[in-house]
Amino acid sequence: MSSLGSAGDKPFTQTQYLDVLDTLRQAPDGNLALYIHVPFCHVRCLYCACDTTVTHSLEKVDQYLDALEREMDMVTERIGRRRPIQQLHVGGGTPNHLNEPQLARLMEIVESHFELAPESCASIECNPRRASVGQLELIHGLGFERISFGVQDLNLDVQRAIGRVQSLNMVRDVFLTARQTGFESINLDLVYGLPFQTPRGFQATLDQVLDLGPDRVACFSYAHDPARRPHQHAINTAHLPTPAEKLALFHRAVRTFTEAGYRWVGLDLFVLEDDELYEAQVDGRLYRNSLGYTTSADRQVLAFGPSGTAELADALIRNESDLRVWQMRLNNGQFPVAWGRRLDEADRRRRQALLHLMCNLQLPASSAADLDHEYEQLCRKAEQGLVEISEEGIRVTPQGRYILHGLCSDQDDLIDCSSSQWRFRMSS
Repeated sequence: MSSLGSAGDKPFTQTQYLDVLDTLRQAPDGNLALYIHVPFCHVRCLYCACDTTVTHSLEKVDQYLDALEREMDMVTERIGRRRPIQQLHVGGGTPNHLNEPQLARLMEIVESHFELAPESCASIECNPRRASVGQLELIHGLGFERISFGVQDLNLDVQRAIGRVQSLNMVRDVFLTARQTGFESINLDLVYGLPFQTPRGFQATLDQVLDLGPDRVACFSYAHDPARRPHQHAINTAHLPTPAEKLALFHRAVRTFTEAGYRWVGLDLFVLEDDELYEAQVDGRLYRNSLGYTTSADRQVLAFGPSGTAELADALIRNESDLRVWQMRLNNGQFPVAWGRRLDEADRRRRQALLHLMCNLQLPASSAADLDHEYEQLCRKAEQGLVEISEEGIRVTPQGRYILHGLCSDQDDLIDCSSSQWRFRMSS
């Protein structure tokens, strides 16, 4: 499977990126979002698929903030300063690895370059093990209304195997503190397919998460790929569930959350019935960009920090993932772009069709014509009862939802949902 950002892609030149920014400058009232990648963690979790660096150096984080400010200077010099922003998401890594002055400086950098629109939404990912009452109050005071906590699994054997021990009591305390602090929406992340996960143990985690009453729950699939992520060699593959067992774990999550009143959205997200994302899916207008699920199909994404993925004009662009290389490029006065792809009209229509099918579980016949080799693949899936194809278009069956990612991304070089950058964000 070829994927966006693979070795076969040509690096995006500085001139090409400037052309994209010039196109953005010509649309000053466009629907714009920001993603900021904070590439630091206190420790490296063994299952992690994110681009991050373990550090305890305040100076290293301050140097990152210096470079982040430089990157925003260079971009806004080209597209215009104080552009209105409809959405901000800070991810990682562990954004709340930053101390309070550093978190405040991060928002000062954003607000000195962009204007957060009155109706804008700001969200952040946090590790509950690093969260304190004071920190959560500061984060909320800085304007973040939505917060996401990585829970993964609450079984101690699983936690020890992945190097992330956090008790239910601690997670509960952090969750309730966030609720009392006034966050508008709280998301909890779970991961299935981890070592030592069993039906009974995972069910206990699901029940405990339900008791907390989160607004949204994301349930991600663990991808064991030690060739790309050497730290995963520490996970004994003999302790991983089989593919069939792994699928059964996700089926258990679907049943548990839907029976409790949550609605299954897209690939791996569960939300309450009055959630705008579920309403968008019912209406056939749900979309997905590099921030996650969204109701705004026309929203463009500017990305800052190492490995940040942007969606601008007719281009998909990713920054250098190595922190040192990213900083070096900025110190030399260069945009830290590693690669990218300009989409022609056929690419854009094909990508829109795939995303519509992935998000809304159906595709009108007029849009199905925009698919290339995927249509033949979907015809084969129809023989297996995973999709239905008619004169009206394509519809994903209940059985097909369990392998929706494969239906939409096999051999696809326009959507790489296996990337950490494509995982669920607190989008709207």
